[in-house]
Amino acid sequence: MYKINFKKPIHVHFIGIGGISMSGLAKILLKEGFTVSGSDNKRSPLTEQLETAGAAVFYGQKASNIIDGIDVVVYTAAIHDDNEEYKAAVKKGLSMLTRAQLLGQLMTNYEMPIAVAGTHGKTTTTSMLAHILLAADTDPTVSVGGILHAIEGNIRVGNSEIFLTEACEYTNSFLEFFPKIGVILNIDEDHLDFFKDLDDIRRSFHRFAGLLPSDGYLVISGDTERLSDVTDGLTCNVVTFGNDSSMDYAAANILHNELGNASFDFIKKGNFAGRITLSVNGDHNVSNALAALAVADLLDIAADEAMAGLKKFRGTKRRFEYKGEVEGITVIDDYAHHPTEIRASLLAARHYPHREIWCVFQPHTYTRTKALFHDFTEALSYTDHVILADIYAARETDTLGVSSADLAEELRANGVDAYYLPSFEEIEAFCLEKCQKGDMLITMGAGDVVNIGEELLKP
Repeated sequence: MYKINFKKPIHVHFIGIGGISMSGLAKILLKEGFTVSGSDNKRSPLTEQLETAGAAVFYGQKASNIIDGIDVVVYTAAIHDDNEEYKAAVKKGLSMLTRAQLLGQLMTNYEMPIAVAGTHGKTTTTSMLAHILLAADTDPTVSVGGILHAIEGNIRVGNSEIFLTEACEYTNSFLEFFPKIGVILNIDEDHLDFFKDLDDIRRSFHRFAGLLPSDGYLVISGDTERLSDVTDGLTCNVVTFGNDSSMDYAAANILHNELGNASFDFIKKGNFAGRITLSVNGDHNVSNALAALAVADLLDIAADEAMAGLKKFRGTKRRFEYKGEVEGITVIDDYAHHPTEIRASLLAARHYPHREIWCVFQPHTYTRTKALFHDFTEALSYTDHVILADIYAARETDTLGVSSADLAEELRANGVDAYYLPSFEEIEAFCLEKCQKGDMLITMGAGDVVNIGEELLKP
């Protein structure tokens, strides 16, 4: 594998530079004095930011984008061998790195690299920890898979030895990392277009934990099913978090305010360590906060600084994000696209002021929808009304014989008020007709379903 010497800046080209993670890596290299170019299918705020920072961005992935002077090409898992730009780079004999390999190499430049993994909650927990690190004046470098207002984007380049990033399990990309502290928030059945089954996923997380050095730490949910499958044979230190007082870091006496925002007693190794107040709602965020607090404690950050940082965290873009009101209807947008995430978000919504809850859900990929079909219908039952948009295909082309209409039919059979409408325009008109003043409308999914709420809110 090609190794980058970060003390000797070179020309790095990114195929898919506009992605949330790729753009973040490109920004880091630009600030380190590297020459950066890249391509993406369309212009976006992220690509425009990169151009302003000095990157050369090509629109459309073409062979001609592989210009003279490029030293190494970085690409994502979404780029396949038949990609015209990728083939041109190979034909020229250029060195190639995956996004994960570049991120892993970046981590080796820091004494304290921290990687946050888990099927759900990575972006939120990484963002919570970023707030804590900023409150403690640690000047960290942060790479987060969402837009975080505190760092005015998805990346922050600091001057300390702390590097904080998300670690995604898809295609085993996090196995390219070199963390000193690793976090595993949860392990659930997902990405079954790559993994064989849940046991295969557990093995992947076990291998991730095995990357930690003997003086490193694994911070893992004590509620993880078959926990020993992940922790057995590790040489690193293992600490647990959860609601059980027997865990190293625990929450007790959880309460919610009128917006559903949680507060709880923080219990550290059996002793009361303070009352934590969050500015985001849902019990799942109590668990995320515990993981962030555990890492903060391992970094010797004072409890009052950690508490202050957590209280300032008000969420990231597309995580139960308040978008506005239209005709007295509250519009929320949420990235949830897995049954566990959907259930958590809809349960959290119950604590938020509302008359009735309408959920517009756009399933993400045919593989996930087919594999977890009945789990989706169970999770979507936690709302008053469900409107299904067509499945967002993402990287897939085969429908696998499953559709959003099938989900709607199954939901109705289970007594849920559910509808399927084939276009966003029809969904928008239906929402304006059916939703009443005081209702909450949640657009939910990892595709472009957010556009529905934004269209409704236009003057």
